Amino acid sequence: MTALVAIGVVSFVWEQHFQTYTRDNIERTAQQVAQDIAENYEKSGTFDAQTLAPARYMVNVTPSIGMRVVDNLVPANSEASIVFDSTLIENEEDGADGVSLIPKHAKPEQMVTVPIVIDQGQPSEQAVGSVSVWVLGSDTLLRSTDEEFRDKSYQAMFFAAAMAILLASCIGFLFARNLVSPINRMTKTAKAIKEGDLSARTDLHGEDEIARLGETFDEMADSVEKDRELERRLTTDVAHELRTPLMAIQSTVEAMVDGVFEADPEHLETVNSEVQRLSRLVDSLLKLSRLENRANPMKEEVVDVGQLISGIIATHDAFVTDSGLTLEYQADDDVRVLGDADMIRQATANLISNAVRYTPEGGHITVEVKRGDLMASIAVRDTGIGLSPEEAKMVFSRFWRADAGRNRESGGLGIGLAVVKEIVDRHGGWVQVEGRKNEGACFTIHIPLYDEGRQPKARQQKQPKLQKVPRAKEKPQKSRPKGRK
Repeated sequence: MTALVAIGVVSFVWEQHFQTYTRDNIERTAQQVAQDIAENYEKSGTFDAQTLAPARYMVNVTPSIGMRVVDNLVPANSEASIVFDSTLIENEEDGADGVSLIPKHAKPEQMVTVPIVIDQGQPSEQAVGSVSVWVLGSDTLLRSTDEEFRDKSYQAMFFAAAMAILLASCIGFLFARNLVSPINRMTKTAKAIKEGDLSARTDLHGEDEIARLGETFDEMADSVEKDRELERRLTTDVAHELRTPLMAIQSTVEAMVDGVFEADPEHLETVNSEVQRLSRLVDSLLKLSRLENRANPMKEEVVDVGQLISGIIATHDAFVTDSGLTLEYQADDDVRVLGDADMIRQATANLISNAVRYTPEGGHITVEVKRGDLMASIAVRDTGIGLSPEEAKMVFSRFWRADAGRNRESGGLGIGLAVVKEIVDRHGGWVQVEGRKNEGACFTIHIPLYDEGRQPKARQQKQPKLQKVPRAKEKPQKSRPKGRK
């Protein structure tokens, strides 16, 4: 396209400006001849051979042009008015004057005519004749040398255009090849991942857009690989959780059927405890699934967080004490949020139970409720085994445990923290995780504060009542579980 545009522009220049340039040259030639003839005419007073010498000289040095000198003092229609014609062909038979090659009915672009003026600039100034100049064999004022130069220029221009197109094609091919190469690599990597090779990566690095796309693609592949690994781990953990109680139930029932065990309350209690364990597992998975799918609508009530958490502390005090730990509670006044009290209670209870499972005997657990500028925070801090930065990134994955080698003997299902994250997400907040190995961990729930002035009009018309949470008298589980939720 660039070559075609260049050819079009240069062609326009040739057709317009170059022809103007050659016409100016012809006009200057005619003016110079007319001036020289006028000077000679002022000396001789007639158009003799000496006066017309400049015309003959110009025709000799420029054979491609035709020239005619006309005497204006002689009637124009008579042959005597033409005192010089370089293109006149004489008749050899009778010696009479022949035919001139001057263009018939010449147009301005075919011939230039300049007057021969004597006494120029004086009152007696007079045009005694005229000089006409044209180019032989051409309908324009382009001489053969001009036409040859124009043709050579067109040839050079087309050759340059062809070279430019060839060079642009080669460079474009190399550029496109380098551009497509990383895209092909990403395509092969995506195909490999689709076929099951989750370890495939593009390994693209750089500052350009394609490199950043490759890096983002690799990050996505890492996330997919981690999720797939978590899925495999989830399947293994669920199978393990289901297999243990089912095997216990099966062996006990078979023993009673075979008469090895009697169907007494002791053996029936064993079966019942395993059934309850299965029920807890299924119930926890169902709750998490409903939270993730937004199956249960969330209540919107104004909840006094300090009063709500104090009730949870009361119900868990005996549980924490039986585990050989101490529990401390601190709360700011008038910390209110708009949300579901039951969900917030469940999330906090999960964090406290999680802290108990991972804190050795003699440890300490602190629960704090604070009011910030925009957010209310519920922090549960322990002096347990702690978390590394890598573990902090995985802690909210379902069935993930900081100590994967521990057995779940008392209902620790590994989905408690996943439930906490879903609950907090539904309240428009987030969970902050801090901790160091063997120094303890701190889980902080952040939920937007309730601000009556910022509530939508529909909510201002019908203000929710303040949720007063009574202290529950539920009996917590006495035995100390060993697996982190």
